[in-house]
Amino acid sequence: MEAFTTHTGRAVPLRRSDVDTDQIIPSDWLKRIERTGFGAGLFSEWRADPGFVLNDPAYAGATILLAGPDFGTGSSREHAVWALQDHGFKAVISARFADIFRGNALGNGLLPVELPAGTVEALTDRVEADPTVEITVDLDRREVRAPGLVAGFDIDDFTRWRLMEGLDDVGLTMRQQEAIAAFETTRPAWLPTTR
Repeated sequence: MEAFTTHTGRAVPLRRSDVDTDQIIPSDWLKRIERTGFGAGLFSEWRADPGFVLNDPAYAGATILLAGPDFGTGSSREHAVWALQDHGFKAVISARFADIFRGNALGNGLLPVELPAGTVEALTDRVEADPTVEITVDLDRREVRAPGLVAGFDIDDFTRWRLMEGLDDVGLTMRQQEAIAAFETTRPAWLPTTR
């Protein structure tokens, strides 16, 4: 997993609330066995509409998604996070996230930033007025910055440290590789090993 400390980028304003994982990545994309290639399916049903915000060239290459409240509801699929990341998003800012989506995002290195609805609205207004506006998501300082706006956000210390170190669950386990190997040498030969 890529370490996340500070990211500055342009944003896509997605003025939709209650966006569920079926809308983020429709189920027909779940047949893939790789973790890559899901970006093409991101919001694929909505992208059929030429007026959908991701089809607007002004937002091409944006790396932050400004979403409405209740983002990521519905079924628990990591594919939704993979699709957002494969499209190039590093962070999603919303007034509220579904708990399962938040857990999947944090476990895969996509930062879900929860801010008050008024703050998300102010950011969205700025980005719609000028798509070149850059937003900084600073995990070290636990704040979001944009021209004329600084907003703090909460994240627990362990999750913050893990993201800043670039450690997913496998990475955390691999930090104990020597202890695991030492333990395995003490196990009876007839028991299964991790090698």
